[in-house]
Amino acid sequence: MLAPLVMIVEDDAALRSVLTRGLGEEGFRCEAVATGGELLARMPDARPDALVVDVGLPDCDGRDVCQALRARGDTTPVIFLTARDALVDRLAGFDAGGDDYLAKPFSLDELVARLRALVRRAGTAPVARVGELELDPAAHALRCGGVQQRLTPTEFRILAALLARPGEAVRRRELVRAGWPHGAIVNDNTLDAYIARLRRKLRGLPGAPGLETVHGVGYTIR
Repeated sequence: MLAPLVMIVEDDAALRSVLTRGLGEEGFRCEAVATGGELLARMPDARPDALVVDVGLPDCDGRDVCQALRARGDTTPVIFLTARDALVDRLAGFDAGGDDYLAKPFSLDELVARLRALVRRAGTAPVARVGELELDPAAHALRCGGVQQRLTPTEFRILAALLARPGEAVRRRELVRAGWPHGAIVNDNTLDAYIARLRRKLRGLPGAPGLETVHGVGYTIR
């Protein structure tokens, strides 16, 4: 039986080397890339058992990379590494689809223990994908049917939260946390305005699904 494969996404070459060597000594197979774009290009062919993703990547926010993966239906467990350890930052990581969170500096032993726990708990059932929609976190763009629509960072995060749960009613408060991860005060009209903008952009993409209102709850995409 092969050892679990961990994909490391870290732009600091020295830390990337330390993680690759240290996890290898603990029995993991490791592959490493420096940017979110490289990771998305390698997935899903790489088929890792877990991802270790730095939040502060040079091309995009690591949390946006995670959201893009979740929107594709990828359920690979993700541990975020970050220098920011405030509660709002940890919550933002979980709301983006992350499974665990380690603040730098951290103990390699703790990372190993958390990885082992995630790999043990990981399920294999895929999440449904909505048509041909694809999110690009580096460009903050949405593609479908050969056509691209640019998104603002907030639009990207809201849409990613919906795409990660196709056919489900996503509550308004969950969409607010996803769209404004740093704890901004957002009223209902603001969220509704962003949903209206996303509906217009989806209508401009051939074959794209629609956003539906679930009265008294929130919104769903299907």
